[in-house]
Amino acid sequence: MVSEELKSKLQQITQQEIYKVIVSKPSDKAAKYRKIEIEKKSSGYQAAAYTQKQVFHEKIEPDGLLDYLSGRVGSEFLQLNAWDGNSEYMLLISKKGKVTYRCKKQAEGAAKVQESHNRKKKYLLEEGTVIPPLVDMGVFTADGKVVRTMYDKFRQINRFLEIIEDGVRDYPYNHLNIIDFGCGKSYLTFILYYYFAEIKKMNVQIVGLDLKEDVIKNCNLAAEKYGYHNLHFELGDINGYQTPFPVDMVVTLHACDTATDYALYNAVQWDAKMLFSVPCCQHELNGQIKTEQFSLLTRYGIIKERFSALATDAIRANLLEVCGYKTQLLEFVDFAHTPKNILIRAVQKKIVPRAVKQNYLTEVEHMMEEFHFTPTLYGLLKDSGKI
Repeated sequence: MVSEELKSKLQQITQQEIYKVIVSKPSDKAAKYRKIEIEKKSSGYQAAAYTQKQVFHEKIEPDGLLDYLSGRVGSEFLQLNAWDGNSEYMLLISKKGKVTYRCKKQAEGAAKVQESHNRKKKYLLEEGTVIPPLVDMGVFTADGKVVRTMYDKFRQINRFLEIIEDGVRDYPYNHLNIIDFGCGKSYLTFILYYYFAEIKKMNVQIVGLDLKEDVIKNCNLAAEKYGYHNLHFELGDINGYQTPFPVDMVVTLHACDTATDYALYNAVQWDAKMLFSVPCCQHELNGQIKTEQFSLLTRYGIIKERFSALATDAIRANLLEVCGYKTQLLEFVDFAHTPKNILIRAVQKKIVPRAVKQNYLTEVEHMMEEFHFTPTLYGLLKDSGKI
């Protein structure tokens, strides 16, 4: 039974704007749970009770926190820590039932952590706005709300747009011509068009290119349905494609193996201002790589595979630098969701000193010599005189 003193202190704490509670120090060594962590959610609170190997979740109603804590603190657990952004509240209960209460003001930095915890992240695509492609994708409901099970996909789409936005922020024109190589079902292509045409109010033209006839047909029907008049899709190969307009941006998402190299090569040939590429299935170097000096990188299959993939993208980035692009390798989505999480972002620079270009090229050629491979992008650029 909770003492009046303990009940009074619990009431005092739960009357604050508490955003986090940790209940710890089990009263019995054989207790099922080691600790319980409680966090504020939009619909109340959520408790996570930890055993040695598992965690069990329980929802707490907005006005149920006091009852929840009263049933556990002082009986099952002997310590409570709670935070409201301004102060930390601590309760300690001795085995004889003595209650010790402390309240400590938090430092400014800790208060900012709480502020950040409660602040709703502002996305480029706002929930509550009906975006037809997101509705058809099952990410949004018909009234523009994010489907609960699709929040990860919603965040990934916004992350993609954030990376694009950072690349075009200093772009001086109000129009964009974009080629999307290997567009597939074009989920992100439709979102890209919506973002530039509807949100940024830019005059944008996008051509999506893929090898699957049925995919192209369905994408064109969808573009017509949405009223996206400057978005259309064509059947064709990345290699040797002739553009219908001067290209400002090239996007290539998950173009398999050397298809990415042909896309990057064509972008350079067209003097595209920006490139955004998420490579996929980098098998080429894995089949060529040999080394005596660094054999530990090729001895184990999984290490060889991952090193080859990383080396492929590092070489691509260097070669784009040689061609006059400021190039970054960015995390596209969290590695927990997909291992294909590197995005190459390259934006044309006005002037790159010849010595800088030569240094990037030398690094690539030293790696080629050491590991006995010839990347496709290197060969394409070399043959065309770009490097």
